[in-house]
Amino acid sequence: MLFRLLREVPSPRWILKRNIGLSAVVLQKLDPVQKLFADKLRAYTEQSRKAGGKLVGASAETEKQLQDDLNKLKRQYGGDKQDLTQFPEFKFQEPKIDLGEAKQ
Repeated sequence: MLFRLLREVPSPRWILKRNIGLSAVVLQKLDPVQKLFADKLRAYTEQSRKAGGKLVGASAETEKQLQDDLNKLKRQYGGDKQDLTQFPEFKFQEPKIDLGEAKQ
């Protein structure tokens, strides 16, 4: 009898999944903070495209400070050969494995 009763009660997992699904739709329409954040993010993305890879809203002093710092890093770490603003590319070689016959 207890097992029959437990089968008829909805599982907490199903209830949680159902409630999250419903609340996501409701919050999507009612959350002004989330909408404001998304709008600001879109505006920043547009400004970033217009800046053409430079700092968004940076003054000439800030640009000069960035260039001075990059020059300092190039001197310290030998970055004359590569662009220090890009993530380095790593190339790994596959090790050679000898699959010779097993000793008996």
